[in-house]
Amino acid sequence: MRPELLEVLQAIRNEFGRPMPISSGYRAPSHPIEAAKAKPGSHAMGVAADIAVSGADAIRLVELAIKHGIQRIGIHQKGAGRFIHLDIGGTGLPSPAIWTY
Repeated sequence: MRPELLEVLQAIRNEFGRPMPISSGYRAPSHPIEAAKAKPGSHAMGVAADIAVSGADAIRLVELAIKHGIQRIGIHQKGAGRFIHLDIGGTGLPSPAIWTY
């Protein structure tokens, strides 16, 4: 994981005031999710983490992420395994960007 991602995640957690369980952090390029892509994504570059949150906590986390300069945010809030993807970019992907899964 890139130190700058860890620093911003800690700053967000300090303000969030509660645990932020990481459901997906660094993934090796050979990880099945990464291997299925045309080229490895931001998780494989160590610049993204998925935080397991839902409901009001998810809304608050998105607010704090924006406040702390996170420029790429993915939102998965339906069904099982709800999470917020926080990504500091630097991967050549569009930024800023917010998307849903």
